[in-house]
Amino acid sequence: MGKKGKKAKEKENRAPTRKNDSAFYGDGAEQLMNWLGIGSAKEALSEVTYFTCLKKLSEAIGKMPLKYYQETEERGKIRPPLTSAGRLMTVRPNPYMTPATLWTTTEFNCQHYGNGYIWMQTAYRPEKYGGGFDVIGMYPMAPENVTVWMDDAGIFGGAGKLWYQYTDPKSGKAYIFRAEEVLHFKTWYSKNGITGESVRSILRDTIGGASAQQETQNKMSEHGVTAAMVMQYSTDLDETRVKKLKAKFADQLTSPQNAGKVVPIPQGLTLQPLNMSMADSQFYELRKYSALQIAAAFGIKPNQINDYEKSSYNSSEMQQLDFLVDTLMYRIIQYEQEINSKVITPAELADRKYYKFNDRSILRADTSSQMDALAKAVNNFIYKPNEARDYLDLSKADGGDDLIGNGNFIPVKLVGTQYGQEGGNDGED
Repeated sequence: MGKKGKKAKEKENRAPTRKNDSAFYGDGAEQLMNWLGIGSAKEALSEVTYFTCLKKLSEAIGKMPLKYYQETEERGKIRPPLTSAGRLMTVRPNPYMTPATLWTTTEFNCQHYGNGYIWMQTAYRPEKYGGGFDVIGMYPMAPENVTVWMDDAGIFGGAGKLWYQYTDPKSGKAYIFRAEEVLHFKTWYSKNGITGESVRSILRDTIGGASAQQETQNKMSEHGVTAAMVMQYSTDLDETRVKKLKAKFADQLTSPQNAGKVVPIPQGLTLQPLNMSMADSQFYELRKYSALQIAAAFGIKPNQINDYEKSSYNSSEMQQLDFLVDTLMYRIIQYEQEINSKVITPAELADRKYYKFNDRSILRADTSSQMDALAKAVNNFIYKPNEARDYLDLSKADGGDDLIGNGNFIPVKLVGTQYGQEGGNDGED
């Protein structure tokens, strides 16, 4: 390929002009809504249930180690040496962050904005006959600065292509990337299969109501949980004196510092509270219902937002398993499919190599249960002793690379042969 290959690559990387693009998808709507005052991402993040759900999902993806495997005919699944891209995704994706930070940030963007983007920086690798491109860095891109463009021919039947435009918020410089250079993760809710919709945009009213409830509680705490009052006076007062009286009693009756204080009232003046307690308005019941609705939309179980009203220790363990199966499994599969389709090279694919997240890290049990499970696996020819030791982060032991187990077990095709007689003495002693 040589210089011609480089020129062809540069030509392919050129940005499509605005004239040739008939449709685009992006998160510019978020900026427009903020400008119009129709909610904001910052307001949604201040709602504690919404924030907790984002934290649970983002950290769950971030703490799962990514493994590199190969399927072989002789030994089954093995762990081959890491490639340059594998080292980036498991050791250091770029000079500024760890893999856990990369995946956590991507999942947060995906859930909060509907889409998560990672740019794969490549460098040309010349060879004697031709050449190729190696991934040398991976960088998350803020979704509000990314726009997805489609050729005017569309993408149906492979007629056109997708392009990703990223605008650097610091320099204002725009970059155009091919779809093959960007890892694009999205939520399950997508109307076109190209970009996803965020839970925040779908449950805007519910999250907005929960934020309003939080604001109400904050204001009541700020004012010392003091109800609004009507001030009655028997004489005529001008507007100036009325304002002074209101300011005086507001300073003496509100804020937590004034809770329980005795305030003298001048003769002829009466303060009548307008009693409307949180219990009367079913404030806590409504807030709890909103919290469960938001958590359900994310696939978060009640115990994960600290709601143990109808939960026990055993059911909490089952809820964690349900969380993995019902919520995380879809997210994990989407990550693995996107990574294996864009990071794995044709040569690796021919060798049956692939990346897979270790979801067992989510279900690590207590020490007693873990040791019991490993002992059963070793004694039943499932794990080698060193494989069990590796699971516990222990070093390998001599002789631990052979399968061991109960000697009373025999293959099913040999059942009954132990009762037969073999030749030798014809029954004689």
